[in-house]
Amino acid sequence: MTLDIDVEDFRCTGNEKLSLKKRPTALKKPLHDSKEELVAKLRKYQEEIDERQQQMFAQDQYAMLLVFQAMDAAGKDGTIKHVMSGINPHGVEVHAFKQPSLDELDHDFLWRSNKVLPGRGKIGIFNRSYYEEVLVVRVHPKILQGQRLPPSTLKSLPKLWEQRYQAIRNFEKHQTENGMRIVKFFLHVSKDEQKKRFLERIDDPSKNWKFNDADLTERACWDDYQEAYHDAIAATATKHSPWYIIPADDKGDMRLLVSAAILTEMKQLNLEWPVLSEDQQQGLAACREALIKE
Repeated sequence: MTLDIDVEDFRCTGNEKLSLKKRPTALKKPLHDSKEELVAKLRKYQEEIDERQQQMFAQDQYAMLLVFQAMDAAGKDGTIKHVMSGINPHGVEVHAFKQPSLDELDHDFLWRSNKVLPGRGKIGIFNRSYYEEVLVVRVHPKILQGQRLPPSTLKSLPKLWEQRYQAIRNFEKHQTENGMRIVKFFLHVSKDEQKKRFLERIDDPSKNWKFNDADLTERACWDDYQEAYHDAIAATATKHSPWYIIPADDKGDMRLLVSAAILTEMKQLNLEWPVLSEDQQQGLAACREALIKE
């Protein structure tokens, strides 16, 4: 099976003028015609990603961080599960960020993410991330009152967001220079599709646990969130740390696009199986001979 999904139209590197309102939440032409085709394509992507991740692990030089951000019910959990389920779990670390703890609030906003970054050879996955500090906190600035920041920092909120954008850009550039490829996904779901999924969670007893009254409170801030996402993506999309704005109304297409984007980014790394030195090869040959003679 040949996989030739082009994700360039969904990739943002800061060179293009961004208009989130004009970005599609669904593809005009689906990427799969049946569930069977979807499963087969996802499996093929999983196999290729797994092989490159094993190279990454053996080479022990590069790391990759996948950041997932989205409105509620866009499908972050399901996408992570279906895209990465075929990857060797030894080389993958997943972190879901909730409300900061008291210990985390005693540090700068990047600290809790920094301490769980993937080591060389591994893929780290952030289900939400440090971007919450320019998304949720921007939409609900009262949260800043609990962060015990200096009064001078809180004097101008527009300046604070710009400072945080700059801190994020510097953070991501520093990680890139030290061998980490950071790839960020915004799963772009429509308001109508979110409503549909919320109703499914309410009507299906097996999904009731996924719904929270606070989901409607956040939904009421839809326009504010769209503006916050637009500004955050526009301010932090770079060539070395791109954003992918993925149409999320169709879960199958979304998962295929995410898979294709991950593989595309992995191909940008100089991944290869380690080559042994002549002495190491001679030692290996000696071990082989000893095993044969047993």
